Amino acid sequence: MKNIAVFASGSGTNAENIVKYFQDSDLARVAVIFCNRKHAGVMDRAHKLGVRSIYFDKSELGNGQVLSKLKESKIDFIALAGFLLKIPSDIIQEYENRIINIHPALLPDYGGLGMYGMAIHAAVVENQEEETGITIHYINDDYDEGEIIFQESVEIDFEDTPEDVQYKVLQLEHKHYPEVIEYLIKDLD
Repeated sequence: MKNIAVFASGSGTNAENIVKYFQDSDLARVAVIFCNRKHAGVMDRAHKLGVRSIYFDKSELGNGQVLSKLKESKIDFIALAGFLLKIPSDIIQEYENRIINIHPALLPDYGGLGMYGMAIHAAVVENQEEETGITIHYINDDYDEGEIIFQESVEIDFEDTPEDVQYKVLQLEHKHYPEVIEYLIKDLD
């Protein structure tokens, strides 16, 4: 049984979706949810789901304390789900090719520092894009530049608002992210 850590900063719908997907799995389980915001919705979701949650601040992420907690929890794989801080190099090195992120756009477009959530969807609508989607990629030392694992697109209608686009993209995230995590974990030694 592989142990997954989910890192999240927000409401936690993707984190909850991943927890539920693996609840009856013999392959893996979400062992812990890490969050850098004390009052984020994901902390309540973790509690209701019976999943251990760990709050940490930015200094603890950078000084090795989060890495120590990952090791103590015997984590095999890390999934970022709406996590807004940069993962430090020591964690990336320790979990090489075992940390993935989901991005709510088709990278390399609409990626990088400051491109997250509604900022992306508003930019996509403002630029009158005909499609958008999700990208699941490995983490490296640069925002949204890791090797792409999976992409899926969705059409944007002319009258779609940023909220409409957000809804469409979230449906893709919920469908594909747990499946990709499962696929990657099956290949872990």
